[in-house]
Amino acid sequence: MKTLAIKRVIHLGIIALAYFITLNASIADDRSSEVPDATQSDPAILGWMMGSPPPEDRILRFSDGSYFRFPAMRWSVSNFRQLMPTINVSCGLKAPVPLPRAMREDIDRLRFTPLGSADSMTWTESLAANYTDGIVVLHKGRIVYERYFGVFKEDGQHGAMSVTKSLIGTLGAMLVAEGALNPSKRVVEYVPELANSAFGDATLRQLLDMTTALKFSEDYADPTAEVWAHARAGNPLPKPKNYSGPRSYFEFLQTVKKQGEHGEAFGYKTANTDALGWIIARVTGRSVAVLLSERIWRHLGAEQDAYFSVDSIGTPFAGGGLNTGLRDLARFGEMVRNNGRFNGRQIVPEAAIKDIRRGGDRAVFAKAGYKLLPGWNYRNMWWVTNNEHGAFAARGVHGQAVYIDPEAEMVIARYASHPVASNAANDPTSLPAYHALARHLIGRPN
Repeated sequence: MKTLAIKRVIHLGIIALAYFITLNASIADDRSSEVPDATQSDPAILGWMMGSPPPEDRILRFSDGSYFRFPAMRWSVSNFRQLMPTINVSCGLKAPVPLPRAMREDIDRLRFTPLGSADSMTWTESLAANYTDGIVVLHKGRIVYERYFGVFKEDGQHGAMSVTKSLIGTLGAMLVAEGALNPSKRVVEYVPELANSAFGDATLRQLLDMTTALKFSEDYADPTAEVWAHARAGNPLPKPKNYSGPRSYFEFLQTVKKQGEHGEAFGYKTANTDALGWIIARVTGRSVAVLLSERIWRHLGAEQDAYFSVDSIGTPFAGGGLNTGLRDLARFGEMVRNNGRFNGRQIVPEAAIKDIRRGGDRAVFAKAGYKLLPGWNYRNMWWVTNNEHGAFAARGVHGQAVYIDPEAEMVIARYASHPVASNAANDPTSLPAYHALARHLIGRPN
């Protein structure tokens, strides 16, 4: 079954899979059952796409799926724009506002105990264990730690994967706080085209918190799962002659069927964010790429434009298509930490950030069965830990993260290319590392 699924990826070259698929992550390549470690899989060492032209066995293509097989994907996540159509998220024409620095040398030596382990490890060791491509730590708005690995550089851009959802959720929460969206209204009231879909009778609140009841499986090992139809629809390449399915994200969303009752359980399904993106575009008259630029990115003092991957009609992939510079992602996190205020202005209404931080229904979230996330919940497409520091996070497959610890006045922005898509593979070393660093910055013993 896994082999069949992978062959489909290769055949279709599906864009959405770049943001979700595990790609049989336990297999490094066709010759070995061993997954190479961070050093062995370093894309700079392996030489992907280097040369004029690159050697044939070092060339990666979107069309055949080669770009997202591990370890090649470690190059691709920092170079998506070279491989697929995109739309810009402008930071504007003003000069960037530098982030102050107060670099610390003690963080690398910080020790913590991973979840489920009896042995401790250092912060430095955890970066290799998680295939980190880049990480920035802010403390009280100052950069105290910054590292880059592989082909990802400080002036590069990296796929945010499902961290994208939290930025789209922030736009949604902003519009709710401003009265442009009503969380009690049904989706159909904003997008009549979704009347006959599963989304039609769901409330905007249920969409924002992913408590919709959708017949939508994200089991990538199952070639009949709805995630494949979603991916085929969003694929910007020409469809096969015999293809009769939806040809865009908008068309796909209209085909999603209902399964169960809305509001009863949390279900992490990317289609929710694409539907939210449609609502935002319909209400504001701007795509999420344009709105993100106008309402947030231009006001962060960002160093770089960001960009979204798009489908065949130019629709930004709201569920996972954002790519940014790392320090700019940290700027966004710092703005959220400061209740929507940054660079001397209120960018996002404080009420929107407070609504994110208060979290959703824990009992509803618990039904999803995340064993490594006890006590967590989900609100406005953000993950809320409910830990002793009130930390909350944006999370994406393969290890992408924005982790905000209000009590420690800390923001961590991390980009990664872990061979396993699910965060369950890196959470045991990531989550305790983040919390240990927070306690360290506060001055508490671990």
